[in-house]
Amino acid sequence: MKKRPSLFIALLPIMFLILMLSINVIGVYGDDALSGSNQFILLLSGAFAAVVGVTQGFTFKQILEGIEKSVKSTTGAILILLLIGSLSGTWMISGVVPAMIYYGLQVLSPEIFLPAAAIICALVSLATGSSWSTTATVGIALVGIGKAIGMSEAMVAGAVISGAYFGDKISPLSDTTNLAPAMAGTDLFTHIRYMLYTTVPSFLVALIVFIILSLNLETSGNVNNIQPVLTELEGMFNLTPWLFLVPLLVVGLIVAKIPALPAILAGTLAGALFAPIFQHDLLLSIAGTDQLSWLQTYKIIMDSLTVSMSYPSENPVLSDLLSSGGMYGMLGTVWLIIAAMVFGGVMEACGFLAVISSALLKLAKGTASLIATTAGTCVFINVTASDQYLAIVVPGRMYADAYRKRGLAPENLSRTLEDSGTVTSVLVPWNTCGAYQSGVLGVSTFAYLPYAVFNYLSPLMTLVFAIFDIKIRRLLGKLKETSNTLA
Repeated sequence: MKKRPSLFIALLPIMFLILMLSINVIGVYGDDALSGSNQFILLLSGAFAAVVGVTQGFTFKQILEGIEKSVKSTTGAILILLLIGSLSGTWMISGVVPAMIYYGLQVLSPEIFLPAAAIICALVSLATGSSWSTTATVGIALVGIGKAIGMSEAMVAGAVISGAYFGDKISPLSDTTNLAPAMAGTDLFTHIRYMLYTTVPSFLVALIVFIILSLNLETSGNVNNIQPVLTELEGMFNLTPWLFLVPLLVVGLIVAKIPALPAILAGTLAGALFAPIFQHDLLLSIAGTDQLSWLQTYKIIMDSLTVSMSYPSENPVLSDLLSSGGMYGMLGTVWLIIAAMVFGGVMEACGFLAVISSALLKLAKGTASLIATTAGTCVFINVTASDQYLAIVVPGRMYADAYRKRGLAPENLSRTLEDSGTVTSVLVPWNTCGAYQSGVLGVSTFAYLPYAVFNYLSPLMTLVFAIFDIKIRRLLGKLKETSNTLA
């Protein structure tokens, strides 16, 4: 017979996970922990949680159903990841990414690079409503450009992610921007207007940080060592502005509200089509022949879609830039997502997340503490359930009544859900968002985390604004009482 787990029992799998991950990351593997060992730790923690669940009366069938439901929810994300791998492959062999790097190197200097990268990604993400599509297109190119001019990949990835999530967060086309007000009980544009109070200051502070970093950063990139890179790119690829039609196609489809999967697939196929049109000489070089048959063309493009490919260069920076993993390169990230969702599925199926969330709700005595508890719950679910949508839906359902009872407008809840649930998901290596962005940008989550300024500043800003807003309301209330008394 099932029984409601105690808080201590519900926390046991979390403590086990934290202990094992600490040993794994800090004691043994470091940044290499995501190569496979962390995935097994997540599965092992899921098994531990299942054993604890069985002692509480849950059957293996119920637990397995919870795992199936959890893993099933990531189907779209996994398919997008695989398609992003293939897109990066065809965009490389068609010259799209090299063209972005080539033209970007001539425009973006180290002194303005980080804030410019954040602003570019913010605009693209605002237009498309997708942080994932933004990082998979301009984000990849910006990391490549940054590396070519001697910038830290982690810094550039942090600026890219900050901009991408700023745009995603306030775009009316974003799924999370629509989901948060739906959970809280407010309308979309009221939610967006209310988010501006915390989102804009957070992004401005992030830009100031990136400006300071850019101005004080010593890079190895200058005109003398960038020119050989430009020359070699010109020699390897046929670089023309016409290549930008491919990313513009993807952006246009997403703006037209075409779902991400068909939009990315269209971008992948467009890249594959452009390869023999614009990069015929490159394909001849890869095939090692003077004449290219359609079967050879097919094989080269199919290899770029599916497996790792590199384009030899005497310049080590360029050799590293001109490589892609195809769909194969995304399998490690897919593995991580599945392992994380197994753990999250067991935790939800056994009621452990509900018990922990209920305990957190009891801590919320005042308005400020309620908002802080909501933010903490969003972050907690991002860490344990490994999914940003759950980090919005679960707290949204939990705290909606509490906000109403305290006379708080629903947009207070919707803003907190986005400030804490959406943007912090990318800071957790085993979260679907953290795993995705790390895999796409080729930078580990722990490496870019210190520089994803907007993402960790947002939940702090929502707390600061809440406290400030409460004090202002109290002051206005007292002034009103005083004026009524005097009257």
